Amino acid sequence: MARRLSAEALGTLLLVTVVVGSGIAAQRLSPGDVGLQLLENSTATVLGLTVLILLFGPTSGAHFNPVVSLAGWFLGRRTHNGLTLSEVGAYTLAQVAGGIAGAVLANLMFGLPAVEISTTARTGSDLWLAEVVATTGLVALIFTLARTGRGALAAPAVGAYIGAAYWFTSSTSFANPAVTVGRVFSDTFAGIEPGSVPGFVAAQVVGAFLGVALVRWFHPDIDTPDTPGADTAARAVVPHATAPSGTERKSG
Repeated sequence: MARRLSAEALGTLLLVTVVVGSGIAAQRLSPGDVGLQLLENSTATVLGLTVLILLFGPTSGAHFNPVVSLAGWFLGRRTHNGLTLSEVGAYTLAQVAGGIAGAVLANLMFGLPAVEISTTARTGSDLWLAEVVATTGLVALIFTLARTGRGALAAPAVGAYIGAAYWFTSSTSFANPAVTVGRVFSDTFAGIEPGSVPGFVAAQVVGAFLGVALVRWFHPDIDTPDTPGADTAARAVVPHATAPSGTERKSG
């Protein structure tokens, strides 16, 4: 469990470092051109997220996202194949801590104060709807890949989806409470003011449950014990082995 939590913390740290760091670089390289800044930021995020899933997936499942961990628990709860609720809590704490540390690291690498609280307001029903849409698609994609035995495609598929969602959502697809909290600590292109966080996180939680509902609708046997491959509900994002409570099993 210690290895899994450290993988989640470090993976989320590096993910936020990629997002915030590339945002700072984009501002400096392309001042005054917001469209080009977004292209640079999204490209770095696609590539970075893909690599991080490949790097940490075999250890922790490469969630880097509390709503993914929560969805894994919900989908696997009947057969006890997913995370336990206490493990979801531990994953969430590790992810949020990693997200904050990632913003600090990015700030320091670019010669900024370690902590700068963002002043970028991101609020309104349009942005909240965008976060619902972005998170719904992300959760549905991850667990559909798991259910259909295509977990090996998670890294490029999730990276591609987030890259696309940067552009087709008005919120630029945070889709992740830990990343949202982390981005509070960077007053840059990628930041979000503290007052905007509750609305974003609430929208992300709604999106997560809509994503779960889609998975259950299209794959109703996802957690049926006698269905071949049913334990794939637990394998988000990448299949990996754990040994909770002294028993070998697959978990996510």
